[in-house]
Amino acid sequence: MTTTLLLTRHGQTIWHAENRYAGVSDIGLTDEGREQAQALGRWAAAQRPDAVWTSPLSRAVATADPACRALRLEAHREPGLRECDFGVMEGRTLAEFAADVPDAAEAFRADPVAYPFPRAENPLDAAARGTRALRRIAAAHSGGRVLVVAHNTLLRLVLCTLLGIPVAEYRRVFPRLRNAAITELRLDERGSAALLSLNVPCDPDMP
Repeated sequence: MTTTLLLTRHGQTIWHAENRYAGVSDIGLTDEGREQAQALGRWAAAQRPDAVWTSPLSRAVATADPACRALRLEAHREPGLRECDFGVMEGRTLAEFAADVPDAAEAFRADPVAYPFPRAENPLDAAARGTRALRRIAAAHSGGRVLVVAHNTLLRLVLCTLLGIPVAEYRRVFPRLRNAAITELRLDERGSAALLSLNVPCDPDMP
């Protein structure tokens, strides 16, 4: 049996619009982010996934809400889907960090796993907890289709882990997951993963 996971990044927040790191900080959606959530709700109404799971952070919960209402489902919240803690980078841009500590910024760009931000969560730990969370979700809905609303960095780390890509390559291989776009992943009961699509807009008219 295989389970189809329909992975999506939450809608835009103010910090993301400014390219600031938002990890464990609970930042709300912008008007554009709320429009993206509504578009995801329309997509869900047409595609009819069997269940909805979200990160516990409010930006993910709010993004999933229109889909839940369209499907008449209650979202399941999974703590393992929360975004990485970016330590000193919470609320800052990489350019600001580079201006203060250029050597550390350059090391991060070269290998974000070996040289994570100061006081940040270990990316390998984040990848492992996110992977365990997706496997739990797949096991709970064996053979089904599940909408999963989570976060940009966490999902990229997990995709690398499940697809056998070195985790240190996550920024190069998956430069960005678009807000409210769909990435379709299949997991079988042995834990093998297949990527069927990446970054497909839930609304073709949205950027």
